[in-house]
Amino acid sequence: MRIALGADHGGFRLKEEIAERLAAIGVTVIDLGTTSQAPVDYPDYAEAVASAVRSGAADRGVLLCGSGIGASIAANKIPGIRAGLCHDTYSAHQGVEHDDMNVLVLGARIVGTELAWELVRSYLGASFSGEERHRRRLAKVQALEEKSAA
Repeated sequence: MRIALGADHGGFRLKEEIAERLAAIGVTVIDLGTTSQAPVDYPDYAEAVASAVRSGAADRGVLLCGSGIGASIAANKIPGIRAGLCHDTYSAHQGVEHDDMNVLVLGARIVGTELAWELVRSYLGASFSGEERHRRRLAKVQALEEKSAA
């Protein structure tokens, strides 16, 4: 599995920890920055992760900022991206199973390292159910994207 990983300065340290743990279990990490705690703008990293997922360069994405809110808002502006801010494991796997979430967003100032790792594992271990009701709902989400693009 190829995971696009990105963070602003608020999520830098947690991104580094997650990258190390993912690599240790054999996941291919596409680290899209940032590379330090120097202040940067979260939309740049949200776009990088979302674009990697959208293009197929990555199977899924993990995005971090201080609260997770800004990065989530920015990533969801990219067509085809379904980014979800999660603070619990149920949401991390259910977002994939029901909503085909393809970018997990974490608030690095909200969740600690161990919880963040649990969330990432839960997210990566989940698969979209493909049930008719979920496909129907996703089609409606895609229709909303198409309306706003027109």
